[in-house]
Amino acid sequence: MKIEKFQALMEELEKLTPQQREFLDKNLEKIGQAQVNTLIESRANVTPTCPKCGHNQIARWGLASGLQRYRCATCEITFNALTGTPLSRLRHKNKWLEYAQQMTEGKSVRKSAKACDVHRNTSFRWRHRFLTLSNKHNATSLVGIAEADETFFLESFKGKKQGMTRAPRKRGGKASKRGLSDEQVPVLICRDRTGSTANFVLKKADKIHIGAALKPIMASDAVLCTDSSKALGAAAREIGIVHRSINLAAGVRSVAKVYHVQNVNAYDSRLKEWMRRFHGIATRYLANYLGWRRMIDQARDSLSPRAVMLAALGMKPDQQLRVT
Repeated sequence: MKIEKFQALMEELEKLTPQQREFLDKNLEKIGQAQVNTLIESRANVTPTCPKCGHNQIARWGLASGLQRYRCATCEITFNALTGTPLSRLRHKNKWLEYAQQMTEGKSVRKSAKACDVHRNTSFRWRHRFLTLSNKHNATSLVGIAEADETFFLESFKGKKQGMTRAPRKRGGKASKRGLSDEQVPVLICRDRTGSTANFVLKKADKIHIGAALKPIMASDAVLCTDSSKALGAAAREIGIVHRSINLAAGVRSVAKVYHVQNVNAYDSRLKEWMRRFHGIATRYLANYLGWRRMIDQARDSLSPRAVMLAALGMKPDQQLRVT
């Protein structure tokens, strides 16, 4: 719809009676739920298997809550496209796309709750249900020239009311010690020149933990570029891949005009800047936020509500619907 027509429509809406507005709201909710149901049903079309036994001989078995139900011919359970997903048993499906829009904009829990007219606890629950599968969508293989770097986030017990060993901080706060310490949680960021990205929350930023994270995703012929970190260099030697160390402290920015860590450092900078809006993130949910930022970065900052919904359902945006 063109801007002129939309503005004219908005002017007409002001003339509606309370009864007409209520009728319009109900119909808009139906449209929103129909759009969500279509996305949900696409999951069953892409992966038509039983969530319990994995059998693919399933039959349609009526409707419930606007969704098609299915029955497995082997174990005889009934299920729908939401069964086995993090979104199972959540209510108010008509508001999910609107909430996904809030996530594309990186809004806080409270602002998202207000925009969708739900309780803040519901908003918090939806956020982490939507991100449950997203945080597992790490790159499975880094090829060619890859870069890796460690970054650190202040350990946070945000939301925890019992068992804390220190006084709570306010809105993120600051570490009590300067530099790196046990108060900092290490995160390994890996990225190749194609934009494939993987993040790992580490227990410790040493050779053993870094190597365990890198080994499954590094192609055997890949070249790993890092700064002068001893742990990263030792991990690269341990897993047997070519390693190029960039001595940033000495003012070296690249080697042979090819090997550098500017790509991963730029990603780290974007990540840290984006994280600031949340004023401290509970360490237990850090992986979820890393997955959220990867989604935004992969979409080149044009993440759509549809893409957020598909990711929450364990699907990729490019998966097409198939009629079964």
